[in-house]
Amino acid sequence: MAELSRREVLMSGTALGALGALGMASPAQADSLSGDWGWPASGSIAGSGSGADPRWVWDDVADPLLASLLDRGAIPEVNRLLHDWNRNDQPLPAGLPEDLRAFIEQARQLPSWADPAMLDAAGRFHALKGNYIVVLTIVGAGMLATAIPKEARAVYYSAGGADLKDRIAKTNILAYAVRPQNAWGPGGTAVVEAVKTRLVHAAVRHLLKSSPHWSGPIPISQEDMLVTWHTLATYSMRGMREWQVRISSTEAAAYLHSVQMLGHMLGIRDEFLPATWGSSYAQSDLVLPRNMGPTSEGVELNAILRDMLAELTSPGGVDKPLVNAFSRYLTGDQVADWNGIRREPLWDPAVKTAWPLLVRFREGLIGLPLVPAAAWLLDEMVKKWTTYYLTKGAQTKIVIPTGNRPS
Repeated sequence: MAELSRREVLMSGTALGALGALGMASPAQADSLSGDWGWPASGSIAGSGSGADPRWVWDDVADPLLASLLDRGAIPEVNRLLHDWNRNDQPLPAGLPEDLRAFIEQARQLPSWADPAMLDAAGRFHALKGNYIVVLTIVGAGMLATAIPKEARAVYYSAGGADLKDRIAKTNILAYAVRPQNAWGPGGTAVVEAVKTRLVHAAVRHLLKSSPHWSGPIPISQEDMLVTWHTLATYSMRGMREWQVRISSTEAAAYLHSVQMLGHMLGIRDEFLPATWGSSYAQSDLVLPRNMGPTSEGVELNAILRDMLAELTSPGGVDKPLVNAFSRYLTGDQVADWNGIRREPLWDPAVKTAWPLLVRFREGLIGLPLVPAAAWLLDEMVKKWTTYYLTKGAQTKIVIPTGNRPS
């Protein structure tokens, strides 16, 4: 299939339809079709760029710093000192290495384009549409992550791969931190958690190079981070649009502003961050197909993730078929097959019918009699997942790793 027609299919679908269309080209085919970077920097927040290809750009400030701290054996003490550094307006603890202190003081500064009113509006949007956002950015994005070979392998072979439940809890700290209206202001925690995550990424880049299981380029490049950003931001907006969630233009702009802020604070260059939802969709359709595919590591991680979701839904995981069906619905058949998710003849069609009707009911678009019984099982499942993830996000601490996954 020609690149133009493949891209048209991706652009014409929303989250679920577009992801299903990934099956039309294998990762290798997609890469050969894509050519060079191919996304115009004029569509970015910066409005222009250096011409750099994000596949070969990492974090030139954080990476040498973390390599030095690891080589000096400083990380255990750094983790101890940063344990109680929680609020955006909180001074850094005494005793930090001076090079780390200087980096954090710079990295914690909001960009000049940050708009407090927009961020406040984004907080209100999270409060209104939180359940949908959790489903898409935590459950759906988690399923997508295991079908991204570089991300799946980076998770699997880093220290976090040995305890996926703890790894997920740490990842979801940001999901909790960015929700409040004051997330990025004094008293919020989003700045702190984003800076800590940026430090973790730099540590993982340095550590995985020494893993006998890692080959190829350094992990977590700027393109890798953009891929993850799209499985969160672009995927969630497309999903809500497909489900006919009521979103005003002001709310859509505010939500975009909040995820742009998150990307910037995690170290993605402004020249790579999309300025509008339109440019975001275009970039997503460029980078996702060429970065997705199956791996044995991803299949194993996905099975653990689904077991965890089933256990949260009901003791003993008796709702595993329902979790499988919802996972397939969220990501489409191609990604579900890559992830080793079995087909559920009973639940697959039920979920495909019930979930959109449940959302339409919640949005006041249809009446109660039109909502099937299966929808309420999904509703209860999502409530349990939301409560768990946001509670764990409030309790867990991000720590910088000192090694890879134990062999």
